[in-house]
This record gives sequence, structure tokens and C-alpha cells, in this order.
Amino acid sequence: MVLIRTIIAALFIVFSALAAQTASAQDDDPALRQAIAGLGAEKGYSKLRKAIGIVVETGDPRGARVLDALSEGDVYRRETDGAVFIVSGRGKQLTLLDPVTGDETGTAAKSDLKKVRVNNSVRRSVREAIGALTLGAKDPGVRMSAARTMIDNPDPDSLDAIDTALDKETDADVRDALQQARAGAIILSDRDVSEKVSAIETIRDMGGQQALSLLVRARSGAGAEMREATDAAIASVRKRLQYWSLGQNVWYGLSLGSVLLLAAIGLAITFGVMGVINMAHGEMVMLGAYTTFMVQEIMRTSFPGLLDWSLPIALPLAFLVAGAVGFAMERGVIRFLYGRPLETLLATWGVSLILQQTVRTIFGPTNREVSNPSYMSGAFQLGELSITWNRLWIVVFALVVFGVLLYAMNRTSLGLKMRAVTQNRRMAAAMGIRTPWVDALTFALGSGIAGIAGVALSQIDNVSPNLGQGYIIDSFMVVVFGGVGNLWGTLIGALSLGVANKFLEPFAGAVLGKIFVLVFIILFIQKRPRGLFALKGRAVET
Repeated sequence: MVLIRTIIAALFIVFSALAAQTASAQDDDPALRQAIAGLGAEKGYSKLRKAIGIVVETGDPRGARVLDALSEGDVYRRETDGAVFIVSGRGKQLTLLDPVTGDETGTAAKSDLKKVRVNNSVRRSVREAIGALTLGAKDPGVRMSAARTMIDNPDPDSLDAIDTALDKETDADVRDALQQARAGAIILSDRDVSEKVSAIETIRDMGGQQALSLLVRARSGAGAEMREATDAAIASVRKRLQYWSLGQNVWYGLSLGSVLLLAAIGLAITFGVMGVINMAHGEMVMLGAYTTFMVQEIMRTSFPGLLDWSLPIALPLAFLVAGAVGFAMERGVIRFLYGRPLETLLATWGVSLILQQTVRTIFGPTNREVSNPSYMSGAFQLGELSITWNRLWIVVFALVVFGVLLYAMNRTSLGLKMRAVTQNRRMAAAMGIRTPWVDALTFALGSGIAGIAGVALSQIDNVSPNLGQGYIIDSFMVVVFGGVGNLWGTLIGALSLGVANKFLEPFAGAVLGKIFVLVFIILFIQKRPRGLFALKGRAVET
């Protein structure tokens, strides 16, 4: 047994050594190192340009590192053995970096090194060489990145490298990017007018703010024969950008509407079933946000590996916490005040103040930070639309909550009883439904949904004792506009008001825009007192 273990251990060591040797061979290409050594051996700028060409001929994109350092004046040759290094630091002692990998290899006195000097001609050669190396990389992603860099920084001197890369390129997406980079370089070059006009059309078809910047830059130096084509392209791009701006406003409106939907959907249930004006609904949202904060703090201190799972864990806990508070509030206060709306409004307002002060006492009055998990961080581009991941997740989450609640209202026993109580409370009681418990469970369900709304809002808003106050008025407007107790009305009302707000803000400002929306709702309710979608039933008709 000992012998077998010894043999296995020996084989493991041999295979590990072979693997390390193979990896080293892959990382340390002798052709590239020999070409880089020529950068320090050649004297004179013309010979240095030839040495740069030899580096390009290796086709290894790692050579771009040393060429970039050469352009910045950070390449030195060691006098004792002629070895070439990238150096960092200042002073008498310099840090030596491997020219291929960039790893630190030691230090050397500046007196023992000789700088490889360059001029503007060599720098132009370096730019072309870097483009040729990255555009000739085996990985299409590297080539695409190089092409996009050339689009961002058009340079007529890079046209030869782009043309060479186009002849060899097989990937359609990279080829399109190279065509755009070529067009950007041509309109800034001294090529003939016909070629420039064709490049202008390519840039026009590319569209976007980047294309507009290129065209404006080209127009400043354009002659009379080109100015007409440039102006037409600029007008076309600006028109397209206006459409994208319209789409961006629609997206912002839908994003705001999804937030309003989350905040209002629980209120639509409680207000619709019981007719209770719950002024503490915003505090249920706030409790959900603070539950998320507590879960994330526990994860951060005790289970850092599960930090990205803090939101999925906080969702059911926020529902239970806010639902339990709502249940206790209904059983302890509201059930004694049915039929007296003014007293109910004052009582729930008092409860909201108590909850706010309790949270201030426990957590303090300052804002609390709730970080975004990795899958909700950052943004991505869809055409000219900028879409943040946290907003996109909230839109999806709001629609999922709406779908689950719609199913519960139409396909479960509690939902059937809730609808029966909403339509005719006396008949439902006569059929044996315990309406007081339906009221309590309905209030708990609406409060719980407000709690999970707080989980979502913690990702886009400050978590503070006043969090819910910013949404309570908007929530009531959504419920009244859509139709009291109607979920579809709440959905359409929230999205409509969200989009309307975002289209009014650029012209009237955020505050005045909300005032306009409020005036519109007041006028609308004068014509349709029951909202967009009125519930049917004897009780609601009376």
C-alpha cells in the first residue's frame, strides 16, 4: 500500500511538472521574445521601425503590451546582457516588468539601463503595429475590441492596418465594425471626395451619438462639395436619435410605472376589499426595505459567500414581517373603525407615525445602504437605449408579482372569498364566509405585498424611515385612476402614470409634472368616479 501511494505521488509530480512546462511553453513564445529583443538591439529610427514590423509578423497580440510601452517611452535595454524590459517607477532604482506577460521580474539601477528612444515617426508605426496585432488576434472578441477602439479613436494612419485586417477577417460582426472604423478614418483623411462621401454614408447607417460626433467633426473641415452630404447625414442621425430618445423616455416611464405598481398593488387589495384608506401603507414598504437591510447585514458579517442571495432570502421574510404587522394592525385598530373612513384615516396615520419613530429609534434617522447584488449591477446598451440591470429586474419582478397575485385572486379559495366580500359583503356573510377573517387576511396580504415592494425599492432608493412617504400619494392616485380593487386597472394606471410623468418632466420639471398628473386625475375622476375599470356587484354599485 505504501509503495502504491509512493508511485501515485511520483506520477502526480511528473504530470504536474509536464503541465507546468506546457503552460510555460504556451505563455513564453520564443519567436515573440526574439522579436522583442530586436527592439533593443537595433540602432536608429528606421531600423527600430523594421524591428517593430518583425514583432507584428509574429501575429502574437501580446506584443501590443511592449509596443504600447515603447510609444510611452517605458522600454529599456539592460547594458550587461541586452535584455529588453518594460520599466515602471521613477528615480534611480526602476522596477523591471516582463515585456510579454507584464509580470514584475526585479529591479535595476537606472544607470545600468538604456532607454529605447522613439520619435513621432516611430510612434505612428507603433499605432499601426498595435492595430495590426490586435486586429490579427485569433480571438474574435479581441479583434472586435480593437475595431471598437478604432471606431472611438479614428486615425487616418491606421487605414493600412484596417485594410489588411479586412482582407483576412471572416467574422461578419467584426467585419462590420472594421468597415465602420475604416469609414471613420477615411472622413478624417485626405482621400478623394467620392470615397469620403461613401464613408459618410457608412457612418450615417451606423447611427448613434458616436456617429453624430464623427460627422460633426468631419463637417468642420469639409469643403463645399462634401458639406451637403455631411449635413444630410447629420440630419438623418439626429432624427434617428430623437426616436431613440423617445424610446428611452418610454423605458424610464415603464420603469417608474413598475415601481408605482409594486407600491400600489397591495393598496389596491386593501382599499378595494375593505374601503380602508390606509395611510400606513408606505410604512409597510419601509419595513420591507429595512428587512432587506438586516438580511444583507447578516449575510455580509456572517455568510459573505451568500451575499448575492440576500434579496431572494429577504423576499419571503419581508412579506412575513410586513404581513404580520398589517394583520396586527387590522385586528388591533382597524376592525373597530369600519364604516368610519375619517377615523380610519386618522388612526392609520397615527400608526404610520409610530412605525416611523420605532424604526428611527432602532436604526437611527440616517439612510442605510443596501448594495446591489452582482446580477443587478451595471447596465447594457440596446441600440441607443441605456438599460440598468436593477431597473430591468424590478420591471420583471413587478410583473411576476402581478401575475402571482392575479392567479391567487382568481384561482384560490381566499381569492374567491375576497372577491365575494368585495362585490357583496352581506351576501358573502350569509353564505357562511367569515368576513372579519377575510378582512384580516386581505389586509395582511396587501401589507405583505407592500413589504416585498420595499425589497425592490431598496435597490433604487435610500432606505430611511421616510421611504414610504414618497410613494403613498402616488399609490392612491394609481389605485383611484385604475379603478378601486381592480388589479388590471392598477397595472394600466401605474404604467400610464409612470410614462406620463417621464414625458412631462423635461418640459415642466419633476414637481410641476406631478401636479399636472394630479390635476388630470381629478378631472378624470369627475367623469369616471370609479376609475378606468370599475368593479361590478351590488355592494360596489351602491
